[in-house]
Amino acid sequence: MSADGDSGPGVAYHRTQSVRTVLNEGEDDEIECIGYKRSVLRVVLCYIGMIWTAGILWLIFYWRADWKLKCMAYQVCLSEATWVLIKDGYTQNHVSKVQRLTIDKDSGLTREDIKLMLRKDVLVNSHEFRFFRYQKLKYIWNPTDGVFSKLRALDDGVKSYEFFQQLQGLSEDEQRKRRFLYGENVINIRVRSYFVLLIQEVLNPFYVFQLFSVLLWFSDEYYYYASCIVIMSAGSIFISLVTTRKQSVMLRDMVASSHMVQISRSGEEFMVDEKKLVPGDVLVIPPNGCPMTCDAVLLTGNCIVNESMLTGESVPITKTPLPNNEQEANVIYSPEEHKRHTLYCGTQVIQTRYYGSELVKAVVVRTGFSTAKGTLVRAILYPKPMDIKLYRDALKFISVMFGIAAIGFIYTIIVLALQDATAREIVLKALDIITIAVPPALPAALTIGIVYAQNRLKRKSIYCISPSRINLCGTLDVVCFDKTGTLTEDGLDLMGVVPAENARFSKMVTNIQQLPFDNLLVAMTTCHSLTRIQGELNGDPLDVKMFDATNWTLEEPTETESSNFDMLMPTIVKPPGTVQNYNETVPNSDFKQVGTEVGIVRQFPFSSSLQRMSVITRTLGEDHMAVYSKGAPEKILSLCSTKSIPEDFHKMLVGYTKQGFRVLAIAWKPLDPSLQWHKALKVPRDDVENDLQLLGLLVMQNKLKPETTPVIKELIAAQIRIVMVTGDNMLTAVNVARKCGILQPHDRVIMVEALPPDGIKVENITWTYAETDIPPESPSQETSLNAIIVQMEANHKTNYHFAMGGKSFAAIRDHYPYLMPRFAVSGTVFARMSPNQKAQLVESLQELEYSVGMCGDGANDTGALKTAHAGISLSEAEASVASPFTSKIPNITCVPEVIREGRAALVTSFSMFKYMALYSVIQFVSVMILYSIQSNLGDFMFMYIDLCIITVVAIFMGRSEAYAKIVTRKPLSQLMTTPILASLILQITVQALVQTTAFFVLKLQSWFEPLVPNEEDYYANIKCYETTTIFLVSCFQYLIVAVAFSTGKPYTKPIYRNYLYSGALVVLTIFTTIVVLVPWDKLENLLELRSYPVYAFRGVIIGIAVGNLVISLLIEFGVVPRYWLKYILECMWCRETKPSRKFNAVEIEMENDPEWPPLEGASYPTVEHPAEAGEDNGNSSKELLSNQETQTGVNEKGDGVSSTQF
Repeated sequence: MSADGDSGPGVAYHRTQSVRTVLNEGEDDEIECIGYKRSVLRVVLCYIGMIWTAGILWLIFYWRADWKLKCMAYQVCLSEATWVLIKDGYTQNHVSKVQRLTIDKDSGLTREDIKLMLRKDVLVNSHEFRFFRYQKLKYIWNPTDGVFSKLRALDDGVKSYEFFQQLQGLSEDEQRKRRFLYGENVINIRVRSYFVLLIQEVLNPFYVFQLFSVLLWFSDEYYYYASCIVIMSAGSIFISLVTTRKQSVMLRDMVASSHMVQISRSGEEFMVDEKKLVPGDVLVIPPNGCPMTCDAVLLTGNCIVNESMLTGESVPITKTPLPNNEQEANVIYSPEEHKRHTLYCGTQVIQTRYYGSELVKAVVVRTGFSTAKGTLVRAILYPKPMDIKLYRDALKFISVMFGIAAIGFIYTIIVLALQDATAREIVLKALDIITIAVPPALPAALTIGIVYAQNRLKRKSIYCISPSRINLCGTLDVVCFDKTGTLTEDGLDLMGVVPAENARFSKMVTNIQQLPFDNLLVAMTTCHSLTRIQGELNGDPLDVKMFDATNWTLEEPTETESSNFDMLMPTIVKPPGTVQNYNETVPNSDFKQVGTEVGIVRQFPFSSSLQRMSVITRTLGEDHMAVYSKGAPEKILSLCSTKSIPEDFHKMLVGYTKQGFRVLAIAWKPLDPSLQWHKALKVPRDDVENDLQLLGLLVMQNKLKPETTPVIKELIAAQIRIVMVTGDNMLTAVNVARKCGILQPHDRVIMVEALPPDGIKVENITWTYAETDIPPESPSQETSLNAIIVQMEANHKTNYHFAMGGKSFAAIRDHYPYLMPRFAVSGTVFARMSPNQKAQLVESLQELEYSVGMCGDGANDTGALKTAHAGISLSEAEASVASPFTSKIPNITCVPEVIREGRAALVTSFSMFKYMALYSVIQFVSVMILYSIQSNLGDFMFMYIDLCIITVVAIFMGRSEAYAKIVTRKPLSQLMTTPILASLILQITVQALVQTTAFFVLKLQSWFEPLVPNEEDYYANIKCYETTTIFLVSCFQYLIVAVAFSTGKPYTKPIYRNYLYSGALVVLTIFTTIVVLVPWDKLENLLELRSYPVYAFRGVIIGIAVGNLVISLLIEFGVVPRYWLKYILECMWCRETKPSRKFNAVEIEMENDPEWPPLEGASYPTVEHPAEAGEDNGNSSKELLSNQETQTGVNEKGDGVSSTQF
């Protein structure tokens, strides 16, 4: 089947039969697209079905648009599709219409224009293109490849040099053409009207069922009860509408932007509305900064940017121009790879730096919802769905209740038919059984505990934007912690520097001001990215500490100062007390003045892939420039001349890192005197970062936060596993883990180094473990790197933890995927991890069925925070789009708070579920018994039960606060478990037997007069002894199960500490007891009760209620919690005891593997021979985790604290 229409002259399109295709393959938003085309016959039949089913089919299609599409359309190849079915990565289906956009004369676009903009020909019929929208993005049909693809702008396939060719800007005609294709630069949040919201809310399945029930009750003449339900539902809908619209308005106002921006057009500057911006426009950034309203790549000048809105980090970042040299001219631009050169929408440019009269310019690369801000807004509008087992099991239970209702439905029809009831009566009563057996308020009741928990967290300065995640917090098995800024203080204290001279280390200098004026001191004053904003020194905390220790001053250049440095210096540093003295005017390449001022000519910003930063400087009075580099010791070492490296370098480095110090190496070299400033601005980085001379080591101390160790101990005591995932050095991370208690003193750390194939070296894994006895002082004994690596001892099975770096983690995922489960289960320290690798680790844990929490503070934690079941961001903002939870408390005390509240909310949800289930069953049994005698509960009886008892219990039960201690036993995470099912079955049995017993005890009384049914007036049958007895007993049962299901310790505080709830239960119990014991005529007439002729029977009812209470409490607190019950049931069901979750199976497998962990220092079976890796166990690790592609990302800031710490 051919592509649509005529392909036009000179264009050969591929013919395609593809019905489905995968879009965005390998990306986070990967989707599957299936083509459909509507059939006239199918559409007609569906509309006939909607009419015949009185709109029920229309409702089903409204709820399930994918079912509607499959019924009304048939699959066709994508080239002919008019609709597409989209399947996302979470197995959810979406429907979108394929639209056609005609290229008219007004647009001014030609085929050549579109080919130039999109780098491909997407036109069909020579004058139109096809596309569909999904989650605010446009996907355009490419007839050449036969697929839809995301509409990309200048962020895809553009080489660096091409941006510099656009510095003159777009003409007005070019802007109009691009606006036709890309649309306006707006992020619109649609705020629906109250009427539309009302319709959507009413069509919710819960309210549809509620509406059906109310109409049924009105037809059955339950006017009072039905009216009360209508009023309550109206109030609930009103609150929901107001809340929903308020949230939409808040989000709209939060993302709304209306600014005028300056652009360059054909070399001239114009002010335009931000909405008119298109990819390719040249922005002119004003000196005092501006908010960014699009994504743009910086081409000239420097910008100081606050990205806290996107990342949560308040430290300003210096953005530098995209490199413009021959070496990097053909590099493909990527907003992720070139973060340091990209200005993101939603950030604030604080100020700019430029040279002379040159303007700071940037080229727009993305607009609207394609920008970084637009991506975050889309994440809010279309959040990742979580597989909440509670809700899934609740739906299963509702389906079971529908089955019970069906049985009751049939029973009612048979009983009433035998009693010669009218057809109307039979229909009304049979349908009424459905409304009784299926609790319509169950979904709402399950959220009550979550709402209370969310409010309690908010009072503790912990904000949640995804309330459904609160229940998940109660099931956490593992919590992953970032290190710097999370477990340790955000800032670092400078311990000192260890100078290196003539390939020898000197003693550590702790007072930096005692350093002589030499290259080491100059490096400390210049090798940073600091700037002054409103007179305050701003930048990375590590850089601030380093610079402050020198006591030098940093000044932004004035015109005079710049002229002394060839009008190019953005920053000048000088020692204290320096007086400027420019007495001699000399050529700009021949400085003769004697001075100590140093100008920073150029910065090479920190790169996580390179793990270093560098600067080119020039000191007044010198005739050459110099380059200074600072970064990870192993990286700087590889750039240094071997003659400048001390022999004891490794000993010194290992000694400090094992004590938990952060160590950076500093190096320098003089540059060729012939290198002029304009060449220095374009010289490739690799040309200057080589053959350096080591200057010394910078030793920083990163202290633990005082709250860290107590929290870690609390979590470990609760048997919640702790994992450290950081961008820091391995030995430093291990040391911090020991200090805070993640690793106990007697625990051994097995360091894993995995090597990928390199064409020569075979794949292998090295297993070593680190010593723990570190001398308190600086290393002075004769040791070497190999001396701290020793072979595993014979007793290697107990108390071991794996530690590995990011490269080893990537190699294992790529080449040893069958071992990944073992490392995920026993790994405790993961160092040098990139942002993507942090998220991949969380995913690996989730694949083993761990419930994972993640706590971090930096932008490089965002992916892991979003991926985890419970991501907690330590941020100043009240709510961060980076994670479900945001804590304004800048330490990890928020983690146990979230776990406590999660457990309280979870057990409350379970209690509420069981209560609503028992409520339905108790009322179902009551009605079934009464139907057998042609009676039923009265209008006010239903009102008292549903409004006074059930509603009060449902509202106040969730107010129970979390228990103070986190116990080792975790609450159940699923409804379909032995304890909960046993509790439900036993309680249902007891309540049914008690009602039946009360009914037959009543019949045994000598004074009892059975009901003589009134065939003409069915409602006259309500006031009888049977109905009175069943009503009174059932009222006590609702209160009894409320008490029985109020769990209390160890997850919530005792029931008596929930004052409103316990008070309400007491009041209701007293009132019900008064109704039983006090023959009050007015009350009995109101409730349609028949007074007993013998007072003693009232005592019998109280006795039955007391017996019911004792049995229910005995079941809940004496039978259900006992393990023997689970054992007996498993034996009865002939079930083998198997590991409950995948990670349990991996633990058993490792325990039964006598060769695990390997004792030898190297070599392990390669991926080509997985059979050697323990096939004896049926649940092998390689079966539990499939081979996955590694996506090694770029960690901009190492561990989220410093652009120069690694």
